[in-house]
Amino acid sequence: MQEFLDTYHLNNQTIAVGVSGGADSLALVLRLHQAGAKLVALTVDHDLRAESRQEAEYVASLMQQFAIEHHILKWVGAKPHTGVEEAARQARYDLLFAFCHQHHIKYLATGHHRRDQAETFLLRLARGSGVFGLSGILPITERDGITIIRPQLNDSPDDLKKFLQQQNISWVEDPMNAEPDYARVKIRQFLPLLRDVGIDEQRLAETAAILRQTREYLQNCVDDFISANVRRFADVVVAVSLAKLSGLPVEIARLVLGELIRRIGGDSYTPEAASLNRIISEGLDFSGCTLGGCELEVAQSKLWIMPQDKHNRLMTASQWDDFCANHREFANSGLPYKVRRAIWINYNDRK
Repeated sequence: MQEFLDTYHLNNQTIAVGVSGGADSLALVLRLHQAGAKLVALTVDHDLRAESRQEAEYVASLMQQFAIEHHILKWVGAKPHTGVEEAARQARYDLLFAFCHQHHIKYLATGHHRRDQAETFLLRLARGSGVFGLSGILPITERDGITIIRPQLNDSPDDLKKFLQQQNISWVEDPMNAEPDYARVKIRQFLPLLRDVGIDEQRLAETAAILRQTREYLQNCVDDFISANVRRFADVVVAVSLAKLSGLPVEIARLVLGELIRRIGGDSYTPEAASLNRIISEGLDFSGCTLGGCELEVAQSKLWIMPQDKHNRLMTASQWDDFCANHREFANSGLPYKVRRAIWINYNDRK
């Protein structure tokens, strides 16, 4: 744990820790505490089970024993009848991020471990993911302005439980982790069968780590191309030459396009490869679309990517002229209408 904190220069940072009461997150917060990290423990009460509040209170009492600041965050409002697993996950991160933003905390630690890594690899393999997806869960990522750290990715969940047992600390078993309708649970139940042919959690995690090295190389290629060839307008719209984009190897072109859409649209993930491949293959014949929270359009031999306006607002010529009177850099710019509208909408939304 100390090595992780040293590697990412986190020793003097306040770290929020998502603590559900399960063995993984309890081990995480206590190991970070032993390493001397400055912590704020956060427990999300999803209010999906009658026991959830009692479990959150148990975590609160345990954190009090160790003098770790702790807060319970409750998911209020109507709960979905379908897609509960994904909705709960999104709600959990929304609540954790909101707390971090409100209290100016830059780092959030989660308890993902080696089996999570193996399960994620198989889930993404089933979905037909490429190198980026199969490289698995990353030890450190940024999302919504918060840096998520995962110090336990190389640790076995059994070892984490042994750590707690040695300190006579009990943990909560979430019944949802045994619910056979969830894809991750099905994968977890399937894993023991793979061990008979030499494929275990360790091997899958090692494979993901090897692919992660390839991912890092490809990401550097993507970042270099974007830095040299993508132009940004008003920090809201980007444009890239279709000729230069089409001149890239297909894999790099797809990654560049996906990364641009992710950045402009604000999603955590890039769109599916099939949609990106279609845009690249159509080139100048591409007629435009909405994808990943963005609107894409071809004009002036460039591909323009801008935030999607779900309200379908219109902008008149006089409104643009008024805008340019205060922003002379856009006067006579010759930008396509949808680009100008996106810039104008962004300006008005920020006022």
